[in-house]
Amino acid sequence: MSIKKTDLQKLEDYLWELPQSYRPDMRVPARVYALEKLLDAILDDRSLEQLANVATLPGIVRASMVMPDVHEGYGFPIGGVAATRYPEGAISPGGIGYDINCGVRLLVSDLVYDQVKARLEELSKELYRQVPSGMGKGGILKLSLKEVDKVLEKGAEWAVSEGYGAPADLEYMESHGRLPQADPSKVSEQAKKRGHDQLGTIGSGNHFVEVDRVEDIFDPAAAAAFGLKPNQMVILIHTGSRGLGHQVATDYLRIMMSAMPKYGIQPPDRELACVPLNSPEGQDYFHAMCAAANFAWCNRELITWECRTAWKNVFGKAGGELRLLYDVAHNIAKVEEHTVDGEKMKVIVHRKGATRAFGPDFAELPEAYRQVGQPVLIPGSMGTASYVLVGTDESMASSFGSTCHGAGRAMSRTKAKKSVDAPALIRKLKDKGIHVQAGSYRGVAEEAPIAYKDVNLVVETVHQAGIARKVARLRPVAVVKG
Repeated sequence: MSIKKTDLQKLEDYLWELPQSYRPDMRVPARVYALEKLLDAILDDRSLEQLANVATLPGIVRASMVMPDVHEGYGFPIGGVAATRYPEGAISPGGIGYDINCGVRLLVSDLVYDQVKARLEELSKELYRQVPSGMGKGGILKLSLKEVDKVLEKGAEWAVSEGYGAPADLEYMESHGRLPQADPSKVSEQAKKRGHDQLGTIGSGNHFVEVDRVEDIFDPAAAAAFGLKPNQMVILIHTGSRGLGHQVATDYLRIMMSAMPKYGIQPPDRELACVPLNSPEGQDYFHAMCAAANFAWCNRELITWECRTAWKNVFGKAGGELRLLYDVAHNIAKVEEHTVDGEKMKVIVHRKGATRAFGPDFAELPEAYRQVGQPVLIPGSMGTASYVLVGTDESMASSFGSTCHGAGRAMSRTKAKKSVDAPALIRKLKDKGIHVQAGSYRGVAEEAPIAYKDVNLVVETVHQAGIARKVARLRPVAVVKG
């Protein structure tokens, strides 16, 4: 049954609700964060049917939610947020995604645009040389399975201990780049083999390394706390746990599909396979997911080392250091405490293509950020803009401390490939001052700006909703794609 606009109740200019009464199996209502301009595109695919399915999860509380960058995914829509009661509520791999802890980090430099603009093409080529990219592409490290276990246990700490990062970096990552519940023994040998040579690589698809300049500052106080200033050069990194995380998801989806009858769970869509978190299968998956998340943080730390190497190779000592502003995950499930119907409770928050957006006074944040809130990093498409936002108290009250994670696809990869002339797009971007280095024309076509929603509208939605506040807009000047 296709969901129509008339099925939705408008709660605010930026918030719509599909009532629990829409379907007898929904345990909670389903909510959509979107300005009306974005809603028609959202109704074009199955993402809201998937959102209604998520509202049937055992133990779900308050509402199933999607952010304005929502599009159809596996089981959950991408852009989905759902919290279930701890410890008996459901955990669903479809609510985390195949690329476990796909996430974004932002590096900031001491240089401004005028100091680098003449060497941007050189920098883009050097980044392409230093950061391996492409489907299945391996990196400079080839780890034994025993060494992979150490990465799975320690996360970004492993990279730092091996000399591929600075100890100070760990303070500027979600969960300090390591989930302590990780158990490498719950990750299959096949997953470890897929990941053994993939640290320090971005892979393909929508993953990238992007050089930007700070174009606009919206919140001077938050920008000052984050160390951002106009025309400053920064680097965004977007990738995750590569083949290792994909295999963990594949392994446990199979296990959960077999286990569901034992727990009397019959989801409306088999892609929504889930089990209680406190079941043996739920615990095994959670510990494996945490291990894959640690692998992703380590991967982004290795890529940071490669970006710092490229920066130094091009600019020398005059380039200064690339400082890590923050690293945030957007495909993960975490046990957190939130207030639901006036009651503080522990919940399992699934964020799939959704970013944590915790407000001020959160103890995990670095001292410099604690008064303003957690940095939120929202990449757009390679020809438009990306944003830095900050988490808020409102997000804690309304959306389980969550917001959007990007622009969100508006066109399938297949359609984009048929619609876009990649060489012409590369020339057009170069005319706009954006240097693109990519392993294939196909990858460029799939990630063309027309394949994505308007990131300005997506960000304006969450800004108006108060679940993340605009701090700065970034304009791309060089992009490395797989």
